[in-house]
Amino acid sequence: EVHLVESGGALVQPGGSLTLSCTASGFDFSDHSMSWARQAPGKELEWLASISRGSVHSHYRPPAKGRFTVSRDSAKNTLYLQLNDLKSEDTATYFCVEGWGLRGERGKGTLVTVSE
Repeated sequence: EVHLVESGGALVQPGGSLTLSCTASGFDFSDHSMSWARQAPGKELEWLASISRGSVHSHYRPPAKGRFTVSRDSAKNTLYLQLNDLKSEDTATYFCVEGWGLRGERGKGTLVTVSE
């Protein structure tokens, strides 16, 4: 059974940075692509980035390009998302997702709030 636990969300000021983590269990993490998504209040789930197994390829959707970086440590079964230059519109619950895109299992999310 896929089990994903996100952490690292916090209240941060505009322009600040955060690193989100996602610890995976219940499947062979090293053999799966992984993704990050987010959902702001009242909005649909939004795909942010994906990374292939072995970190060979990564892909960023427009909201994440230039400011967010996805990475993984297969020895730790952990996926990361580095968030830089945060803006108020980045306020959302962030989820890691098994697979490439939004169709796989996801965790319960971690809340990022960007505010003065």
